[in-house]
Amino acid sequence: MPLFNQSIRRKIVGIALGLIVLMLATSILSMVMSSQVGVLLDELTNRYIPAYGHLARANIRSLERALALRRMVMTKMQSPSDEEAYAARLREFEETDRRIEEEAEGARKLINAIIDDPRTSSDNAALARIEIRIETAVTELRRDLDEDHGKLLKQVDARQMAEARGTLEHIDTLRDQFNLKIDAIRADMLKQVFAATSQVIGRQYQAIIVSGIVTLLAAIVGFAFALLVSSGITRPVRLLLAGTREVEAGRFDKTVTISSRDEIGELAAAFNRMTEQLRHNERIRETFGRYIDPKVVQGLIDRPEVAIDGQRRVMTIMFCDMSGFTSMSEGMTPRGLVKVMNHYFTVMSAPIRTNRGIIDKYIGDAIMAYWGPPFVEEDEPALLACLAAIDMADQVPALQKQLPDLLGIRAMPALCDLRIGIATGEVLTGSIGSELMMSFTVMGDAVNLASRLEAVNKAYGTRILISQATADAIGSYLELREIDRLTVAGQSIAQPVFEVMSKAHGLSVPQESLRTHYAEGLAAYRARRFGEARAAFNAALEAVPGDGPSRTLLARIAQFETSPPEQGWDGAWRLEQK
Repeated sequence: MPLFNQSIRRKIVGIALGLIVLMLATSILSMVMSSQVGVLLDELTNRYIPAYGHLARANIRSLERALALRRMVMTKMQSPSDEEAYAARLREFEETDRRIEEEAEGARKLINAIIDDPRTSSDNAALARIEIRIETAVTELRRDLDEDHGKLLKQVDARQMAEARGTLEHIDTLRDQFNLKIDAIRADMLKQVFAATSQVIGRQYQAIIVSGIVTLLAAIVGFAFALLVSSGITRPVRLLLAGTREVEAGRFDKTVTISSRDEIGELAAAFNRMTEQLRHNERIRETFGRYIDPKVVQGLIDRPEVAIDGQRRVMTIMFCDMSGFTSMSEGMTPRGLVKVMNHYFTVMSAPIRTNRGIIDKYIGDAIMAYWGPPFVEEDEPALLACLAAIDMADQVPALQKQLPDLLGIRAMPALCDLRIGIATGEVLTGSIGSELMMSFTVMGDAVNLASRLEAVNKAYGTRILISQATADAIGSYLELREIDRLTVAGQSIAQPVFEVMSKAHGLSVPQESLRTHYAEGLAAYRARRFGEARAAFNAALEAVPGDGPSRTLLARIAQFETSPPEQGWDGAWRLEQK
């Protein structure tokens, strides 16, 4: 049967077989040339560059060695002498001294491996000279320093400090001479690295040329194929093109007439099914286009039943408020206030979005956001919310500096700050609103608790307070401090609340001391040992002056001294105000 009477499928298969042959040829050539490039690249990455790195670290080790030597001498010079500390410094010095030779030996081994490898062409003579220079430099350094070290230790033991300083200066001179030698060796080694790199690039360039030639052959065959099949498929393809332009313009009601049973006919049928699906998706987008966050829209397009029926899920809720907003807004014009709030919301929304949170709404100067499925995994909401809160708090100093410039004034009427409350619990998620405006939001006790905790910050002088459930979900990823056991407005059961202090292992020494003393004071406070509690809270204030929770508990203790709590008091505090 003539070629032109074959089906499109057979034509494509014939051309495809030809292309496969070309692909196999290209692959074989590429594998051969790539293996050569791979050997060169392996030598560059695993020998040349690490050898240069060893030489660079040898310089660093020599500086570390000099520093360790000075620390050892300074420890010995202390009065009274601390022999245990001196022994530790001596071990540290010996360790840094050993590392210099290890780095030099590492570089020599790699250089010798390059020389011994017959698969690659390298300047073995130059590399051999470099290897000998490394050995010579280390040997001379060891020979020159052994005598000075012994002399220095004797001078330090004899308290001959003037002589010891002179010996140290001589040791420094020897170290500088060694560093100059290593720098010169590194410069020569870098030339070898550049040479190896050029060799790799050259081989890669050859591989590219060969691949380009074979690809050109494939392009010629493809062009022949296009001429072969174009006469039989031009008309239906034009119809498909017209339909595609309609879809591109946003008109999804275009259908293509199916005029054949071959592959083009199947493509036309698939196109019609696609436009039907696009019409369906467009109706969904129109339904959910009222939502604020794009992730909400996309998530509900994927699972539209969530918007209709609602679901109960465990989520983490955040409320963020600007402290001092009322006093700050009183001295501003409406336009200035709008600029400030827009900038404030922009700065504070970024960490929420970065940490994959959903901004539910802006309420005055407050932000409500949440984390939970299907937008994040089930074990992530609490940690992501607290990380966002830390990032938001980190933005406050910069925000305080930016706002005056934004308004064109020297200083703000009042400093702005944040109060953030975070709670985790089961909430109802679903669409709430009217036919004209809908909002995918969350409702439940966790939402109310997060709002209350945001306000509780004002009573304790804190920035970020979280619930017990949130603290349990975070684990050891953040540094927390239990602040109090509270019964907030709208709830009857007391629960511990925690302050987010920093990311894991991010506390300073004063903050660690603050947390320890505060925990001691809180335990004594709950046990009605108010004298011990006062002492512990005062110690916490000495560690971090102005700590809000410590001052709050001290004021409460003073109140209890005049009006003691009732018998059976469990240490919980009830906040009536919202």
